[in-house]
Amino acid sequence: MARAVKPAVKDDIRSLTGAERTAILMLALGEEHSAKLWQMMDDDEIKEVSQIMSNLGTISAALVEKLMVDFVGQLSGTGSLMGSYESTERLLSRLMPAERVGAIMEEIRGPAGRTMWDKLGNVNETVLANYLKNEYPQTVAVVLSKIKPEHAARVLASLPEEFALEVVQRMLRMESVQKDILDKVERTLRVEFMSNLARTAKRDAHEMMAEIFNNFDRQTENRFVTALEERNRDSAERIKALMFTFEDLGKLDPGSIQTLLRHVEKDKLALAMKGATDSLRDVFFSNMSERAGKILREDMESMGPVRLKDVDEAQMRMVNTAKDLANKGEIMIASKQGEDELVY
Repeated sequence: MARAVKPAVKDDIRSLTGAERTAILMLALGEEHSAKLWQMMDDDEIKEVSQIMSNLGTISAALVEKLMVDFVGQLSGTGSLMGSYESTERLLSRLMPAERVGAIMEEIRGPAGRTMWDKLGNVNETVLANYLKNEYPQTVAVVLSKIKPEHAARVLASLPEEFALEVVQRMLRMESVQKDILDKVERTLRVEFMSNLARTAKRDAHEMMAEIFNNFDRQTENRFVTALEERNRDSAERIKALMFTFEDLGKLDPGSIQTLLRHVEKDKLALAMKGATDSLRDVFFSNMSERAGKILREDMESMGPVRLKDVDEAQMRMVNTAKDLANKGEIMIASKQGEDELVY
């Protein structure tokens, strides 16, 4: 899957986590001076710092200087740094065997998670089920017993019915799994599944375009959709089905709407609601207290005429906030594949 280039870390060191500070400082120290520090870390610490380091992008000299001053009180002329998979892999290759480096890099390229079972929890249930359906039922039972129940349920539902029932029977009869068996299953998953997933994971082109279309302003989106419909109606329909739009916020359940409202800036909410349909406004007002609704209406009225561009931007920010919350598992977004189906 193609990775988006991340913006440079903010220049305010107070916003950085301890692991982010460590990653930047290790890059600044370079291979020679950081070698002993790397050797003192355990595998989980190396993976955590490496994961962050490989996604840092460009770090400004100003931030490096602030960090150095914060830790040692002085710094003389450090240039910009670039954290990437390649630079991280080169650095680790100087410090440890190639096999260990390869395992670490495959870990951080794969779905996020500190352990193998955490990582499996971030793998789409259909992808995981397609792999597990070719394994022994006992192996699948072990795997499903180690991941979260809600994810295991979705994987089971995606497996062939007879096979899934056999797995259920094995899970019911399963006693505590011996450590050597668990280690063997984990090694197999790491080598045969996670590393292969990291190398071959590729986003569906229509899904990628839906994300791009989601970030168009309203006029540009309509222009591209209309043009695409004339050239390739099937693709246009697939992209529209995958898009999550501002109007789709009206399909959120009450709890999710209330969570979203707590994460949206009040001025942006008022601006977004200025361009909302009456039905969507009603959905949001019905999930607010009478006092909060009154204040929002007053804020909308006091704005007067607003630019469509500003409304589109505010609505886009609400949509992106909703998607971020859904990715964190804090809200649920209804799938367009079925009115009652939910994705987590």
